[in-house]
Amino acid sequence: MDQLRAIRYFCKVAETGSFTKAAKAFGVPPSSLSRRVADLEKSLGATLLKRSTRIVKMTEVGQIYYNDVQQILSQLKQSSETVQSYQTTPMGRLRISSMVGFGEKILLPLLDEFSALYPKIVLDVSLSDELSTLGRDDVDIAIRGGYAPNERVLAIRLMDNGFIPVAAPSYLDNYGTPEDAMALKQHQGLYFKAPTGPTPWLCYIDNQWHDVSGPAVAISNNGPWLAKKACSGDGILMSTRWALASYLESGQLIELKFTHPLAITQQADMAVYLLYQKQRYLMPKVKAAVDFLVERIKVADDQ
Repeated sequence: MDQLRAIRYFCKVAETGSFTKAAKAFGVPPSSLSRRVADLEKSLGATLLKRSTRIVKMTEVGQIYYNDVQQILSQLKQSSETVQSYQTTPMGRLRISSMVGFGEKILLPLLDEFSALYPKIVLDVSLSDELSTLGRDDVDIAIRGGYAPNERVLAIRLMDNGFIPVAAPSYLDNYGTPEDAMALKQHQGLYFKAPTGPTPWLCYIDNQWHDVSGPAVAISNNGPWLAKKACSGDGILMSTRWALASYLESGQLIELKFTHPLAITQQADMAVYLLYQKQRYLMPKVKAAVDFLVERIKVADDQ
């Protein structure tokens, strides 16, 4: 027996006082509806309705049962409406994982705007530079720097993530401006520590890669601290252009340009990627966040 359907039938009979009217409301034969209500009464071991040729009324226990199940049916209806709304309106908890520097400088300010647009979405944001897979993170969206991953996820290229060398005017006044990349070996270095270790200074010259790293004076995974030391004239720093943008604009740091550009890896086309699992894009909250971040970050990168 479909108990829920039988309960709905019983409630409609109780409200209309007629098996015929109740059956018409559901578009079923009166005999079928009557049989299901009788099965319900049998399963409960109680008579819920007093039947007569002219009218149908609830028994005392039938009235008690009706009051109870009405609350249940009302809650079920509300739950169904909530689920249907959830599938059409961006809402719920959205879990985002991002590398620290990008999260602090670019992502978090954008998420303030996103929250204003989608107040029903609860943001759950984690910032970490640890290497991990999207599946193990158990997140809806991940933002990673490096190369397009081999994971079975969709990866959208948000912006360039190449490293550039910079130094403060005071450092260049004291130690001179290196004339070429090979001269960097004689200069003090501030090194960003990635999960795989300090990032080297590499240069491709005459079809060969050269490590042109200078002696380290500081190593850290804290980008702002390294940038502060660079501004103080402590050494040459290599970091991403997006992380250094404000220092370059203010003139606190100057980009060093060489005939042979520097890199921190022999692999080309480093970028910032937004990652998500294909099936999660069907969820309104994930689609809203992916579309918003791609639009805002790509527009800013193109400017």
